[in-house]
Amino acid sequence: MKINLLVGGPIENYPERLLEKRGQDELWVGADKGAVRLCEAGIKPILSIGDFDSSTNRERYLVDVMSKEVMTSVPEKDDTDTELCLRLIEQRFHPDLISIYGATGGRIDHLLANLFCLLRPEFLNMISKVEFIDKNNVIRFYNPGEHEIKQIEGMRYLAFVSMGPVDDLNLYDEKYRLRHANLSRVISLASNEFVSETAHFSFKNGNVCVIWSKD
Repeated sequence: MKINLLVGGPIENYPERLLEKRGQDELWVGADKGAVRLCEAGIKPILSIGDFDSSTNRERYLVDVMSKEVMTSVPEKDDTDTELCLRLIEQRFHPDLISIYGATGGRIDHLLANLFCLLRPEFLNMISKVEFIDKNNVIRFYNPGEHEIKQIEGMRYLAFVSMGPVDDLNLYDEKYRLRHANLSRVISLASNEFVSETAHFSFKNGNVCVIWSKD
C-alpha cells in the first residue's frame, strides 16, 4: 500500500498535475494546510491532521465534511504536523511507501525538521519507505547494505547525503565514483550523475539520503 501525504509547503513547488491524482488507488493524508488544499481540489483524505489555526471557517468545514477522519492537534506541541502524520500513518495503515509532497520550497527550518525527523528512534524503522517529492527533486533514504537505484526521467543529477557518520561508502558506477569512504559528519556529495539507467552503492553503518534532481 502507498500513502500520499500533503503538507503545507508552497503550491508552486508541487510536481505538475499533482492534485489531479484522484484514482481509487490513490490514498491521501493531509497535514493542516495540505488537508485544505486536498479538499479544495476535490480529493477526499482518508485522514486530516493539524491545528487548523490559520484556516478559515469555510476551509475547516470543508476538511470536516470531505475527510474520512479528522484529528485536531494543539498549536503549541512538541511534534510537527508531518511527524504526527507519519506516526499515525504507520500505526493505522502500515504502508509500503509514504510519498510526501509540499515539504520543500518554504521555510528552511521546516524542511530540515521534515528530513531529520526520520532519524528519531521511533521513525528509523520507517526511513526506507519514506520519500519526499517536489517538481525538481526526489529524496529517498537508505539503511546500510547494497543498493541499486534507477534513473528517474528528467532528473539529471544525483547526490548522496550522509545523515550522520557513515562507514565504508562505495559509489560503484556513477559518473564520480567513490571507494571505502568513511564520513564522520553530515555531508552532501552533490552533482553526481547516472551513466546508465541504474547505479549501485553500498555502505555499512549509518543512513544515507539519495537525491535525484534537475535544474
